[in-house]
Amino acid sequence: MAARALNEENALPMNNLPESILQFGGGRFLRAFVDRFVHQTNESGQQVGRIVVVQRSADERLRLPDGYDVLVRGYQDGELIERRERVQSISRVLAADRQWADVLAFAKSPSLRFIVSNATESGYVLDAKDQLDSVPATLPGKLTQVLWTRFRAGAAPVTMLPCELIECNAAKLAELAATQSLAWRLPDEFRGWMREECVWLNSLVDCIVTMPEPTLAQTDPLLICAEPYYLWVLEKPIGKNVKLFDHPAIRLADDIAPFFLRKVRILNGTHTAMVGKFLGRFETVQEVLDDRAAARWVRDLMYEEIVPTLAYRLDEVAAFADQTYERFSNPFTHQKLADIAKGHADKVRVRLEPTRQEYERLFGKPPARIVEAVRPQPLAV
Repeated sequence: MAARALNEENALPMNNLPESILQFGGGRFLRAFVDRFVHQTNESGQQVGRIVVVQRSADERLRLPDGYDVLVRGYQDGELIERRERVQSISRVLAADRQWADVLAFAKSPSLRFIVSNATESGYVLDAKDQLDSVPATLPGKLTQVLWTRFRAGAAPVTMLPCELIECNAAKLAELAATQSLAWRLPDEFRGWMREECVWLNSLVDCIVTMPEPTLAQTDPLLICAEPYYLWVLEKPIGKNVKLFDHPAIRLADDIAPFFLRKVRILNGTHTAMVGKFLGRFETVQEVLDDRAAARWVRDLMYEEIVPTLAYRLDEVAAFADQTYERFSNPFTHQKLADIAKGHADKVRVRLEPTRQEYERLFGKPPARIVEAVRPQPLAV
């Protein structure tokens, strides 16, 4: 209530705030993460602005002026909590295939400050079929066209906030946009503007977001569930000032590589190891931890094999492992091992194989549990 009162006293009413964010994607993660944070900072009186969402086909339900709820539940400081948080930061939802002209019109807006994206790793590609005079199919194509439109209009440069779980995501997206601009034979001055004037912030996002149970989804189809933990680490660009909004989730760092490494090896690596060891025996992460022997295996994996390969060179590794185990224990999350198993071979290569190699180098023997996890396991019948 205090935050709402502050907004009413010092700021414009929320539905009168300018549209300042262009967001590629309207999936549940962005709506429970970035869009929720924007709403909360607007309520605090910071006047970040409102969000224009671009989707392949627009979800008309998101236009509702009352917004939607995020159900936050799980362990927070050792206590099991549950609360609903209202989000009203989305002003418009545009369908790229039908309303691309509206997207490009917004690209020229003096109020536009940030561009947010959340594609999968497969979305960081170029397509030779993308053309400058039509709607591009790829994220880099769409982004390049938006920035080119803004550059030609003489509008101010913007800040890119990619949220994909890809190391050095902003740097890779900037490189793709530059390559696309070359393919379209756009001038060097435009590439210089993108590179020197616009701000590209490498980031790490961390929050487990899930769908609600069917009974809740039937009564509230826009409801999203999120754990209490959240972290958005943004890497400070060299030689550029970063003008963002203040939020408890946001942390600016000179180098986000340690945060990325810690999360991928401990949280994601343990997830992938659970799939290799327990898929076919248990359905969810929570069922694994409810079994005493399986839970012990997971803890030994984390603290005896993964943590020792990181603790000598990263800070707060054991504390992060403690926090991760508590997050896995969230009784509301219901993370299915079958969902985590998607792309399993690639995940093993990125999340477990480096740990196995480092463990052998440090201790002169293979890590027994990781070896078990990457060895093909017979499925239960």
